[in-house]
Amino acid sequence: MRVVNVEEPLDGKSPYVLVRTDGQVDPDVEAFLDFLTVRLLSPNTVRAYAYDSLKLLRFLETRNLSVREFSAPLSVDFLHWLRTQSSKRRVQRLGVGVVAESGGRVLSARTCNRVLAGVSTFYEFLITAGRYDAAENPLAKRLDTAAARVPARYRPPLLTSAKQRPIRRVLRLKTVDPLPRPIPDDVYLRLLEVMPRLRDQALMELMWEGGLRPGEVLGLQFEDVQYGRRRIAVRTRNTHPKGVRQKSRRDRMVDLYEDRGLPALNRYVMLERPQDVDCEYIFLVGGKGSRRHEPLSYNGLFRMFTRAADRAGVRTPWLTPHSLRHTHATRMTELGMRELTLSTRLGHASPESTRVYTRVSDHEVLQDYQQALLGGAAQ
Repeated sequence: MRVVNVEEPLDGKSPYVLVRTDGQVDPDVEAFLDFLTVRLLSPNTVRAYAYDSLKLLRFLETRNLSVREFSAPLSVDFLHWLRTQSSKRRVQRLGVGVVAESGGRVLSARTCNRVLAGVSTFYEFLITAGRYDAAENPLAKRLDTAAARVPARYRPPLLTSAKQRPIRRVLRLKTVDPLPRPIPDDVYLRLLEVMPRLRDQALMELMWEGGLRPGEVLGLQFEDVQYGRRRIAVRTRNTHPKGVRQKSRRDRMVDLYEDRGLPALNRYVMLERPQDVDCEYIFLVGGKGSRRHEPLSYNGLFRMFTRAADRAGVRTPWLTPHSLRHTHATRMTELGMRELTLSTRLGHASPESTRVYTRVSDHEVLQDYQQALLGGAAQ
């Protein structure tokens, strides 16, 4: 049983299918992935759902059960089974992890929760499509009354807005909500020093100054850059040949007034990027290989970053290209940028996503702490 990548899928068909042990494509999972594809979810998201479904079917295979025989009591056994399974994927980050008896890394609590969420979405689809007889999702949800009482929880600004009721899954593992780790200035400068290519420097500077996601900077086209107004447009596109997508579905403008990102981008375009290439995407694969002059992919950006971190001697488990976005958000918070405006600049769908950066540098907490110290000294 495995997930297979379809090289040239038809319109409206998923780029991934799940092949069972008997060699046949599972029809329920196929319909589910096709549904996600027509909803314009990114190929990486569809792939993640495919592997979540694969774990469910492998569990059901150990019990000689079908998808329609999965029930709420079995979900507890499924969670226990997940905690004993090892991941066969290549390690994405360096770090310490728990090793299973088979020798692989045990699935983390976050991964297990994501799998449970993916399976829950799968059964929501089956119920909607009439492929599951039971009326209730086997992975139940309930109202989170504790979260509803939190004063700082985000609420719609208008009285006419629909109420957002917090939902908690009944079956989930406890996880740690870590703080984002901004890149120190000296580490960032050391990374730039070991990057000989102007393309790599431009990528770094744009993400550092604009807080762009990797998919957003890789998806930039020439029409998105406005040198005169010193800003760039982040637009949602589904045409990148390497599957690069912008996470947010809202187009936005990002101002760049620190004179780092745009000058670095201009140097790359004028001095290093081939002038005779007919490609609307700005960042291309360099070198002399077979993929030369193709748009740069996620993997290309990640490999470039990790090689630079190795050369600079600063590689750590948390140091990734996305850390540049965390660095920008934390820096803007420390400089006094308001939460709502920072949320707009970063393209967050909810201020809740931005509030995590106030945990790194909360002006009100710092002010009260300083006042308490001054009051104690006065006594």
